[in-house]
Amino acid sequence: MSSGEPPFQSAITDLYCEHHGWLLGWLRRKLGCAQNAADLTQDTFARILNARESVASLREPRAFLSTTARRLIIDQARRKKIEQAYLQERALTAQALEGHHSPEAILTTLEALEHIAFMLEGLPEKTCQAFVLYYLDGLNQADIGRQLGLSDRTVRKYLIQALLHCSHSLTP
Repeated sequence: MSSGEPPFQSAITDLYCEHHGWLLGWLRRKLGCAQNAADLTQDTFARILNARESVASLREPRAFLSTTARRLIIDQARRKKIEQAYLQERALTAQALEGHHSPEAILTTLEALEHIAFMLEGLPEKTCQAFVLYYLDGLNQADIGRQLGLSDRTVRKYLIQALLHCSHSLTP
């Protein structure tokens, strides 16, 4: 120890040098994992450093260190529990939203529908309905004919008219 070293730093240095090995071994036995024990040992000394508690007058340094380490273990367990709950909730939310479209996909779809509506402007109502039922709702021509009270041939004619109209509205 140098003569200019502050008393707190000297006390921490002594505490670390004298008890680091013991705390590491104690935590390794308690946790069953050398890496976690090493991390928690460092976290214990870091907490003591950050707290700037008086370590010079400790009568039972090992009890102090083990209590600090136990508190860190409890904090770590709480964090893991919160993280696990968050991940579980996130998975449930993702599962609930499965099949739902993202806001970007919804916007793209709405823009496409607006564009289609613009292209279909000026068409007779039944021609427009036939187009929507066929291309957007996925009905076949026979079902469209039954729904609109038209023959299959008229439905085909309306679909061709709608496609030609859309094609003309796309060309400048």
